[in-house]
Parts: sequence; C-alpha cells; structure tokens
Amino acid sequence: MPKAEVIGLGRSGIAAAKVLNQEGWDVTLGDSASKNSILSRSNGQDLQTSISQLQKENIAVKLEHSLNLESLNKSSLIVVSPGVPWDIPVLVAARNQGIETIGEIELAWRYLSKIPWLGVTGTNGKTTTTALIAAMFKAAGLSAPACGNIGHAACELVLQQNQTENKLDWIIAELSSYQIEASSQLQPQIGIWTTFTPDHLSRHKTLENYYQIKASLLARSRQAIFNADDPYLRNLGRTQWQDAYWTTVGEQENLFGDRKVRRDRLVYVEDSWIVAFGELILPLSLFKMPGKHNRQNLLLAVAAARLAGIDKNAIAEAITSFPGVPHRLEYIRTYQGVDYINDSKATNYEAAEVGLASVEGPVILIAGGQAKSGDDQAWISQIKNQASCVLLIGEAAADFARRLTESDYANYEIVETLDNAVVRSSELAKENKAKAVLLSPACASFDQYLSFEHRGDHFRKLCQDWC
Repeated sequence: MPKAEVIGLGRSGIAAAKVLNQEGWDVTLGDSASKNSILSRSNGQDLQTSISQLQKENIAVKLEHSLNLESLNKSSLIVVSPGVPWDIPVLVAARNQGIETIGEIELAWRYLSKIPWLGVTGTNGKTTTTALIAAMFKAAGLSAPACGNIGHAACELVLQQNQTENKLDWIIAELSSYQIEASSQLQPQIGIWTTFTPDHLSRHKTLENYYQIKASLLARSRQAIFNADDPYLRNLGRTQWQDAYWTTVGEQENLFGDRKVRRDRLVYVEDSWIVAFGELILPLSLFKMPGKHNRQNLLLAVAAARLAGIDKNAIAEAITSFPGVPHRLEYIRTYQGVDYINDSKATNYEAAEVGLASVEGPVILIAGGQAKSGDDQAWISQIKNQASCVLLIGEAAADFARRLTESDYANYEIVETLDNAVVRSSELAKENKAKAVLLSPACASFDQYLSFEHRGDHFRKLCQDWC
C-alpha cells in the first residue's frame, strides 16, 4: 500500500487525508500543534471530533509532529496545506529526492479535472469576485460551489462527488499564491486576476516571484480575464496577455495606449450600464455594494459568467440579491446613529485603504495586528482625509503610532485589544460626530487571533453585545 503524508490539520488537510484514504493510500496526517493548542482553537471541539473520526478510518494523526526527511522518505506522496511554506528546507529536500509534493488544490484537481474550473486570484478582491460568480452560477441553476480560500476545501468536493449522484457543473476556486505554487498542473477553464500589489513578500521574497506564481495560473487558463483598472496589470496589458479579456470601470478607449482592445474582449460601464463583449447586460444601479473596487469585482464576475454561458437574467437576479461577503465591509449594526462595519479581511495596506475610502466619514478606524511589509503612504493619506481618530491594537500598534506621528497625524490612541477598541470607539464616535466605526486592520491577525475570520467574528460579537 503506497504511503502518503498530509501536512496540516486544518479543513483542507483533513479532506485531503480522507480522499487519499478512500483511494487506498496509507495516510499519515501531521501537524506541529499540540493537543492543547488544537483544543484552544475556536473550533477545537470540532477538530477533536474530526481527529477521532480520522483514527476510526485508520488515518494516523500525529500532533506536535516535526517534519524530517527520514520520515518523509517513507512516503511516495506529500500533500501540503496552504499554511505550510512551500520552500521550507525539508520540503525542498524531499522534492530534490524525487518525492512527489503537491498542494491540496492539486490533489483535488487530479480527481475533478473533467469538471471545468474557474480560478480567481489576485492580491485583493478575490473573495468578493468569487462569491459573486458563485451566486450567478447558482441563479442559473448550476451546481458550482466555491472552494479554496472560501467555502469548501477543494478535496471536500471530491468526497461529495464520491458520495452523491448530484454531479458538479463547475468548480469556482479562490486561489492564493500559496495554493497556486503547490498546484503546477491545475488548468482552469477560466482564470481571473483581480489586482496585484506587494503582499506575502516574507514568504515569496521578491515581487517578481509573487508575480510569476500568480501569472502561472493565468498562463494555464484557457480563457484569462484581467482587471484593467489595476495599474500594474494595465501596464502589462500594453505588451502581454494579448489574448486575454479585460474589464474596466473607467475610460475604455485607450486602455493600453496604441494597443487597441476589441469590444468582444472587453467588459466596461457605459451610460451607467454594464456592457460585456459588446452586449448590454444590466444597469449598474442594481448593484448595491459600495466602492469602486466592488464595481471592478462585479465586472470581473460578469465577464466570467458570460464566458461560461450564464444568461443576463441569472446575472441580474444574483446581483440584486447578493448579500456581500463576511468580514469585507460587512455592516454589523447602527448604534446611536453610528454604523459599525467589519472589514477584518483587509489584511494589507491597499485593502485597508480601499475599505476606508468606501465608508462615509468621519470614521473611527480600528487598525493593527501582525504587520506586513508594504507601502503605507496611500493608506495613511486616506486616514488623514477621513478618520477622525485611529484606535491601534495588536503587535503593530507602536509602529503604526510612530508612522502616523511622522505623517503629522496625532489623533490616535493605543488601546491594545479589540475589546478596548469597541468600548472606546463608542465614546469617541459621539465626541467626533463620526458616521462609522470601521475595523480595517491593514494587518494579519495571527498575533491575537487564529485568522481574520476569528478576529472579525469577535468584533461582530463585541459590537452586538456592547453597542
């Protein structure tokens, strides 16, 4: 019986282990976390139940598991969860010795490659675009679940296919750079690139590496769609990706200077209507989510839906009923005339800048967490324009305070935790006549939380309980 090692006891790792077990592999599922650490997670009891079930299925589960080449040499396949760096020495050594090493997405592709995939990547905008596309496909009566970064783990869809007669029509996958670099054979029918700015450089080292990982997905896609309103992607469009489809909320006549884009490869807004490949689709007024960035996401989704053959009525139905995405400019409640908004998914400067720009000011901004590298100047400029006060939390608080001071912005307080921030925000909102309290951290969550979802859920509960 061939041996496989799955690394990472999360949702994707558990699903991958079950798929391999059903296919006759001798599977070990390892995680560096201790049992106490597992149980301390927000879903710890669910994880404990999953571990017990895995063991009943003869899947070995190893906690506090340190990867080493000696143990990996016993396996002919290694499946890596997205949170495990692809270039750690033990995995590099394993690949150099010819041990097949893939990601969970790649494993799912091997079993679901006969179903058309739609892959969405980009620095920001992936989740909203993916959710919009899934809603359009659902409105058209198609079985097309979202997976990857949102919705299901991809291998959960493999398990569903094995257990039911209801076959999938499409798979809509939100794919991070982590997932793409471990999925070299994945070939979507349609690929989408939403935006591109520096991110994850602590893992990918250089912007060029980060770009090449994302570009590899679009290069393998049979049809590629790009957001021409992103400056980096638009500049590339002058010389590259000449067979791609493009979307723009702005002016479309001279997108790439001398290089013209045919109307049958362009989705844009004209006279407040969405026009896709030369055809009027629907009035933009049907879409209620705020912000130019969300209109860009909408056009990308419309382009994908039309390329997949979704009719205009289904697109309109999906747009008018679309509730938005949790943790991305998610309205929580209004208290004493002030809106409380959860933008916990804004984990870098650009996303936080866009989030702040989308909310009517003056705003009490809650920011901070585990800092990422990047250019904060545009974000700070937006703070100076729109935030009456900034409440700083987490590891980045002191550094953010220094940067704000250097930028001649003094209306900030270091409050350390979200609990303190929510209490203080309700006081400051009244004093400053603020229209909104916005959690938009510009940081990862891992200093105080398990994930941005965990952070956003805590903020939502605090707002509902306190305000």
